Amino acid sequence: MAENENFYGKNGEPRKYDPTFKGPIEKRGCTDIVCCILFIICVLAYIAVGILAWSQGDPRKAIYPTDSRGQFCGQAGTPLEKKPLVFYFNILKCASPMVLLEFQCPTTQMCVEKCPEKYMTLLTAYNIPKDFEYYKNFCQEGVTNSMGVANILKNGLCPAVLIPSKSFTKRCFPSLGLKNGKVTVGGQEQVNDGEGNTIPAEDLLYGVKNATVVIEARQVVMKIFEDYTQSWYWILIGLAIAMVVSLLFIVLLRFLAAIMVWIVVALVIVVIGYGIFHCYMEYASLKGEPGANVTIQELGFQTDFAVYLQLRQTWLAFMIILAIVEVIIILLLIFLRKRILIAIALIKEASRAIGYVMCSLFYPLFTFLLLALVIAYWAVTAVFLSTSNQPIYKVFNESACEYSRQTCNPANYSDSPEKKACPDSQCLFAFYGGETPYHKYLIVLQFYNVFLFFWCANFVIALGQMTLAGAFASYYWAFSKPGDIPTFPVFSSLGRSLRYHTGTLAFGSLILSIVQLIRVLLEYLDHKLKGAQNKFAKFLLCCLKCCFWCLEKIIKFLNRNAYIMVAIYGKNFCTAAKDAFFLLLRNLLRVAVLDKVTDFLLFLGKLLVVGLVGVFAFFFFSGRVKAFENTAPNLHYYWVPILTVVIGSYLIASGFFSVYSMCVDTLFLCFLEDLERNDGSAEKPYLMPESLRKILNKKNQAEPAQ
Repeated sequence: MAENENFYGKNGEPRKYDPTFKGPIEKRGCTDIVCCILFIICVLAYIAVGILAWSQGDPRKAIYPTDSRGQFCGQAGTPLEKKPLVFYFNILKCASPMVLLEFQCPTTQMCVEKCPEKYMTLLTAYNIPKDFEYYKNFCQEGVTNSMGVANILKNGLCPAVLIPSKSFTKRCFPSLGLKNGKVTVGGQEQVNDGEGNTIPAEDLLYGVKNATVVIEARQVVMKIFEDYTQSWYWILIGLAIAMVVSLLFIVLLRFLAAIMVWIVVALVIVVIGYGIFHCYMEYASLKGEPGANVTIQELGFQTDFAVYLQLRQTWLAFMIILAIVEVIIILLLIFLRKRILIAIALIKEASRAIGYVMCSLFYPLFTFLLLALVIAYWAVTAVFLSTSNQPIYKVFNESACEYSRQTCNPANYSDSPEKKACPDSQCLFAFYGGETPYHKYLIVLQFYNVFLFFWCANFVIALGQMTLAGAFASYYWAFSKPGDIPTFPVFSSLGRSLRYHTGTLAFGSLILSIVQLIRVLLEYLDHKLKGAQNKFAKFLLCCLKCCFWCLEKIIKFLNRNAYIMVAIYGKNFCTAAKDAFFLLLRNLLRVAVLDKVTDFLLFLGKLLVVGLVGVFAFFFFSGRVKAFENTAPNLHYYWVPILTVVIGSYLIASGFFSVYSMCVDTLFLCFLEDLERNDGSAEKPYLMPESLRKILNKKNQAEPAQ
């Protein structure tokens, strides 16, 4: 007795019998009101940030190329509508490291109708009227035949040389070729650099490479988009098949839970056993082979991992690892067989509960819709925030200049002090930025956008967990099923969650969001420090990332169980989290086994759905099966629809199985409470199903005769 008191003193007091308790409490009050008010204020501020971003942003900046004045090339309804291409006066300037810092070539850019098709210099073209008329298509407005070559070049009105170019993603890049193993432009190995110097054509490659850092990725995106337009309806069919298979698996679990669990366990043992046998056969077959006895340490690191499979030591290591795993699994099955039986009974009961609350299977669609709205709002706001900067113009020059890279005004630059001090300088569009308070704090608004995205997304997920928990708890605590189950358990639970526990949901999701934001900041720091040589900083950052990853998993687990207790008893977040934690702590072994067994089974179910649909998608879209050759669409990358179907199938399966998982977790907590509240007497009968009572050697006494 003293031992029990000591145990419960450390791990909280067990639940006492309450004759009035019949499931989720209807008479409850609002919880965590302060967090509710804070959440509402933050969401209203988030809406204000979105409106501000939409009023300042311009997504065209991310779509259309711009000239040196920040004007959009090829935009409908503008004077540049028929000039969709960007032409660089001196592509060699794009080889400067400043391009990678400012994402802008320090040379004049102008919108043109076509790229240059001839190689010519301004000096030679100026003396031939026909050539000069062609040349002026690539000069700024106002160039005349009487200005003289020196004045034209001095004012930066024309490029010094035209190089045959081709359009690539709306940019004009030199048309490079090969002649006798050397790079050529227009058939010439040497070109004029525009400053009177003759350079190898190969030097143009560096400018092209820097200018196409982002452009090549955009080309791939366009091909992927085309693949989606060709295969979208087949993708939808694949996702529909995934939905049907997921539903079928859940239905089978209701009737064949025990058989499926033991089949899965047996298959795991057989597969690992075959792996041990295969490793032994490979190990034996390499006996006497040249070089097979070389150790992994002697071989060192090799980029071709297939080399390691030629070593006997590799297969010996695999065999030992698999043998250890096999022994551990068999020992766990022997010592935890009773816990596994409880898990099977809970899975059966979960299937039965879902059968009574069938609308719960479709609740993930509501969660998915809300999440889609949150993601869409975040993405649109992020795009408008990132494009809400103003065009910034800077001084670009050839010679030394005290005003170099300083901001300037292109409207009156010809009469400005900067131009007088540096005659060869130009005022060119550099990037999008701004000096107003809005632009200075733009990064803060971006982080606020990310933080509120995490908070709102976690709130939506938490709402789904609490809603389902309340519905399934109503099922468990119903003495007479289905008579005592509410008519619309999911809608009743959703109403209680929103009416009384918005603050609690906001509190739990806020804690999780803060941890997730810290993880994002750590990833950002890790990205920034990739080139650093400080090993201690790298080690510390790695440890912090690992710790916060673990912390996020722990908080998700605690939040999930806290929401279940809130759905049942209507208490605030901290009290519910404490009650759930101590209840699980008092049943630690049951928690460890049941949680892992059910999670493992549901994970295998997801793999089954994804595997079946993924294999079907692979054979269909890749054209490996002759029956589908004429039906499958022609694609640039056949892996695009396959990957989409696989990821979509996993999300669909996760949606269905998340309901199942939430049902199991809720029933498990109710089962533990049932063991503490009741003793099986006529006054305090167990509400758990008969299958669970048999496994635990528990039974309800017969009602006394009246």
